[in-house]
Amino acid sequence: MLRALRALGLAALLAVVPLAAATPSASADARTAVGGGTGLIFRISPTPEAPTSYQICTLTAVGRDTAGNLVGLTNAHCFIDDKGNKLVGEKVYRDSSPAGTAAAPAPLTDSRPDLEAGVIGTVTYVSTPNNLLNTGPKGLDYAVIKLDESRVAPTATVGGVTISSIGAPPANGVRMCKEGHRTGLTCGIKLGTNGMWFTHLIWTNGGDSGSPVVVGQTLVGNAWGAQHSSPILSIIAEMNANGGVGAGFHLAT
Repeated sequence: MLRALRALGLAALLAVVPLAAATPSASADARTAVGGGTGLIFRISPTPEAPTSYQICTLTAVGRDTAGNLVGLTNAHCFIDDKGNKLVGEKVYRDSSPAGTAAAPAPLTDSRPDLEAGVIGTVTYVSTPNNLLNTGPKGLDYAVIKLDESRVAPTATVGGVTISSIGAPPANGVRMCKEGHRTGLTCGIKLGTNGMWFTHLIWTNGGDSGSPVVVGQTLVGNAWGAQHSSPILSIIAEMNANGGVGAGFHLAT
C-alpha cells in the first residue's frame, strides 16, 4: 500500500475519496491545544479545503528546545514518500476528526484538516525510519515539527493520557499505554527489546504512528507499528547530537 506501511510504519493514507466540507474547531480559544496523542493530517491533495488524498499520524509529544522553539515530535515514516524522499518543509494541520477507540477506530474518511487553526507547523527534520522489514538502515523513526505558537498551545493531556515527565522504558512485563488518533487509548505489557527499539503488546492501527507510549504519566517512547516503539531518551539524545530545531527537547507543560 505505502512505502511506510511496507516498512511497518502505521501512517494512514486516504486517496481519491469524496469528503464533506471541513468542520472548523469548536474551541473559542484563539489557539488550538496540541499534545502527545493529537492527530495530524498532511500531504493533502489537491487542497486543504477540498482534500481527496492525505495522510494521518499522531503527535508523540510537544516540548521546547534550547532555542525556545515550540516543537512537536512524531514518526519519520509519516514524511517519507514512495520514492524514499524525506519531506522536510511539509506543512502540518491538526486532524479535526474525533479520535477513535480500539473497538471503533476513527474512520479514515472522517479525517480532515482543521482549517480554523490552519497550518500548525512545519517539518524541520526526518530521521532514518525503522526499516524493520527491509534491508535499509535502521533508525529511531522520528520527525521534528516546528510548531506555530500563534496557532497552537501545548497541553499535557490528550484523551486518556497525561504526559508530565520523560523516562526510560520499564522492565519487561510492566504495563504501558499509548494514545493514538486512530484507536485512542490501548495498553499492553513490555515484552523486551529488539536492537535500538523496545517491543510490547500495545495495539496500534493506521494513523496511530507517532503515538506516545507512557508508563503512568511518564513518556517512554513513540509507537511506529508491529508492537515496536523507539525510546524517547534515544530520540532526544540523537536530536541533541544533530543540533538545530529540537535539540535540548524538554516538555512544554
